Amino acid sequence: MVLMVVKLLGGIGLFLTGMVLLTDGLKAFSGDALRRALLQFTGTPFKAFTSGTLLTLLVQSSAATTITLIGFVSAGLLSFPQAVGVVMGASLGTTGTGWLISLLGLKVSLGLYTMPLIGIGALMKLLARGRVRALGMALSGFGIMFVGIDFMQQGMQTLSEHFSLRAMDMDGLGIRLATMLIGMVVTVMMQSSTAVVAMTLTALSTGTVSFEQGAVLVIGAAIGTTMTGVLAAIGGSVLAKRTALAHVLFNLSTGLLALLLLPAFMAALGWAQHYLGLQPGAVSLVAFHTLFIGVGVCLFLPFAAPFAHLIERLLPSRPDTLVNLLDESQLQVPEVALDTTHKALERISLEMFDLLAVAAQCPVRNDGQAPVLEEHKVKKLKQALRQVRDFFARIPVDEESVYLMPRRLEQMHAIDHLVRLQSRLKLPEQLCDIGINPQATEGAAIARQVLEEARRAVEDPAVAHAEAEAMARQTARLLELRQQVRLAVLRESAGGHRDSFDAMKVMDVMRWLERVAYHSWRVCHSLSGGTTPEPEQADLD
Repeated sequence: MVLMVVKLLGGIGLFLTGMVLLTDGLKAFSGDALRRALLQFTGTPFKAFTSGTLLTLLVQSSAATTITLIGFVSAGLLSFPQAVGVVMGASLGTTGTGWLISLLGLKVSLGLYTMPLIGIGALMKLLARGRVRALGMALSGFGIMFVGIDFMQQGMQTLSEHFSLRAMDMDGLGIRLATMLIGMVVTVMMQSSTAVVAMTLTALSTGTVSFEQGAVLVIGAAIGTTMTGVLAAIGGSVLAKRTALAHVLFNLSTGLLALLLLPAFMAALGWAQHYLGLQPGAVSLVAFHTLFIGVGVCLFLPFAAPFAHLIERLLPSRPDTLVNLLDESQLQVPEVALDTTHKALERISLEMFDLLAVAAQCPVRNDGQAPVLEEHKVKKLKQALRQVRDFFARIPVDEESVYLMPRRLEQMHAIDHLVRLQSRLKLPEQLCDIGINPQATEGAAIARQVLEEARRAVEDPAVAHAEAEAMARQTARLLELRQQVRLAVLRESAGGHRDSFDAMKVMDVMRWLERVAYHSWRVCHSLSGGTTPEPEQADLD
C-alpha cells in the first residue's frame, strides 16, 4: 500500500515537472515567434480562436496561453474582443495532450523509450546555449512526463485492487456536481488541468473510475483551470480581469452545459464507438473532452463580440492614467512587459515635454512672471516615472531572453534621461528674471523647437528618426550658443560691464535650456530604437 502511494505521488510529481519543463522550454525556444504569431493572426474571432488553439498545442498549456494573453491585452497589443477568441482556442487546444496520452502513453510504456530524451535534453541544457538549451529543457520535460505516466499507471493499478469508485451511482445531479467539484479543487491545487486529465485517464485505464465518473472529473478540470488566469489577473488592470472573466465564463458555461447534457454526450460517444470505430475507454474520454469544448466554441464564437461587450459592461474601464497599462501578469512574458514599459515611457515623455514647453516660454515673455506648472501634474508625472522604474526593474532577465537586451538598454537610456528631465521641472528662480537678453531668447526658441520635434517623434514613429536627427542639430547649436554666452558674460563680468550675479543668472538659464533640449532629444532617440552613442558633453546632469 505504501509503495502504491509512493508511485502514485511520484508519478504525479514527475508528470507536473515534465509539463513545466516542456512548457517553459518550448516558450523559450520559440522566443519572440509566439508573440509575433499571436499578434499577426488574431484579426477576426475565428483567426483568434485558431491562434489560441495552435499556441496551446505548441506550448502544451492553456494556463501558459492565458497568462500570456492577459499580458498582451493589458499591454494594449490585442483588443479584448480578439482575446475572447484566443481564450476559446486555448480551452480546445489543451485537449491535445490528452490525445497524446490516450493514444500513446497508456498503450505503450513510453517511459522506458523516452529515457534517452531525458539524458540528451539534460546535456543540451547544461552544455548548449541560447535556444538549443531551451530545446534541451523541452526534450527532458517530454521524457519526464511519460515516465511520470508510467509511475501513475503502476500506482493506479495497485489502487484499483484495493479501492474503486466504479460501483458508485452517478445518476443524481448532486453526486455529479460533487464529483465535478473534486476535479475543480484538484486542478486548482495542481495548477494544471492536463495533470488532472492525465490522472483521470490513468484511473480509467486501470478500472479505478468509471467512464461517466471520468467524464465529470474532466469537466471539473476544465472549469478549475480558469483559476490560474484569475490568480494572474488579481491586482491587474481591468483588461486583465476581463480576459480572466471571459475564460471563467466560457469554461464554466461549457462545463455546466456538458454536465446537464451528459446523457446525450454519452449516447453520441456510444454511436461513434459502434459506427465510427471510436476506441472505448481513455480515447473516448478524450473525445468527450474535445467534443464538449467544441460544442461550447460553436455556441460562443459566433457571438464573440456581444460576449466581449457583456464583459466590458460587467467590468467597466477605470480612469486613464499614465501607467495604467502596467500589469503584474506581463512580467510572465518579458517581451510583453517591455512593450508595456515602452508605451508608458511614451506617455510620460509627452506629458514631460508639454510641461517643459510651458516653462521654456518664460525667457521670451520677459515679463518677470515665473511660469506656474500645475502641481498635480508634476506630482502625477513623478509618481508615474517611479512606477515605471520599479516595474522595469522587476522584468525577469535570464539567458533565454538575451535577445531582448537591446530593447532593455534603449529603455534604460530613456528612463535615465527622463529622470534628469524630471529634475528640470524644478525651474531656476531666475528663469523669468534675467532682463532683456537676446541669447536667452534665442536659446529658449531652440529649446521649444526641440520639444515640439520631440512630441512629433513620440506621437508618430514614422518620422521619429528624421525628427531625432533634426533635434541633434538643434541641440548641438544650443550647446554652442550656451558656450558662447558663457564666455561672453564671464568677460563682461570680469571687465565690470555686467553684474556678476546677473552673469550667473544668464548662465544658469542657458544651462537649463540646453539640458532640457539635450535630454529630450536623447529620450526620443532611445524610444525610437536609436543606436548612436551619446556625444561627449562637458556635463551630463
